[in-house]
Amino acid sequence: MDPRWIDVREYPEFAGGHIAGSELTPLGTLAEASAAWERAQPVMLVCRSGRRAEEARRLLASRGFLSVEVLAGGIEAWREQGKPLVSIARRPWSLERQVRIAAGSLVLLTLVLAAAVSRYFLLATAAVGAGLVFAGISDICMMASLLGRMPWNRRS
Repeated sequence: MDPRWIDVREYPEFAGGHIAGSELTPLGTLAEASAAWERAQPVMLVCRSGRRAEEARRLLASRGFLSVEVLAGGIEAWREQGKPLVSIARRPWSLERQVRIAAGSLVLLTLVLAAAVSRYFLLATAAVGAGLVFAGISDICMMASLLGRMPWNRRS
């Protein structure tokens, strides 16, 4: 039986390039979506680098799926090997670009508020910086997760 290819990234990442025939099921919706899937059908999980797909593998294994694998190296490795990817013509900006815009805007806004209203707004500036450092170290970006759920980052 052929595996069911599941891409656990968010829609903007999927739209930017995905494996033909793969299904988009973001990690945050996997538990609910997989409830109706056949447990005996093999599943191949895909994400950018393999970290989210590994988390998804553990989730599916705990729910009784018999054969769950992770695409080694994720989409990055697939692309490096010269294998084809499909992109969606009208796609939102990448989540990375959206995070840079949102973080930069928050820093500028809180700096202006700190100068005009209260220097306590510098705490918000520090929180944005701390969040970016955490994202860089852990490869978990809470801002990207939040932005990925916004209406403009969903399939139309």
